[in-house]
Amino acid sequence: MAGTTAGPVQRTVQKSYQWLHDLAADLSVDERTAWRFLRGYLQLLRDRLTVDEAAQLAAQLPHLLRGVFYEGFDPSRQPERIRDREAFLAALRTRAQLTDGEEAESVAAGVTRVLRRHITEGEFADLLAQLPAEIRGVLVPR
Repeated sequence: MAGTTAGPVQRTVQKSYQWLHDLAADLSVDERTAWRFLRGYLQLLRDRLTVDEAAQLAAQLPHLLRGVFYEGFDPSRQPERIRDREAFLAALRTRAQLTDGEEAESVAAGVTRVLRRHITEGEFADLLAQLPAEIRGVLVPR
């Protein structure tokens, strides 16, 4: 019985670790720091999306990251009314325990790049379409 569950568990850990490795390399941080950044970003993004869009995004996350994504989830508060750049960056600073707005901008762009590499282009376009232009500009700077 133990052998039948080891494969899927190992795969989700491996996939989640790949996300962390990609993020750590992208932002030149260690994987513990990358975990903190990824967790804060995913939960902030989840709270800004509609319940349906959050569920569609979660379906594309490795199971381990899906658990992090839904940790503390309260669908009755969806979507949060964060509409401008500064409010989004302030919320990310709090959730990811960042030092300042410049670091928050870098983390937002970096995690977005990693997210984009790991989910379908259609899902990425859908989630961006749910966000105000000011927040999209933080996530995908020109």
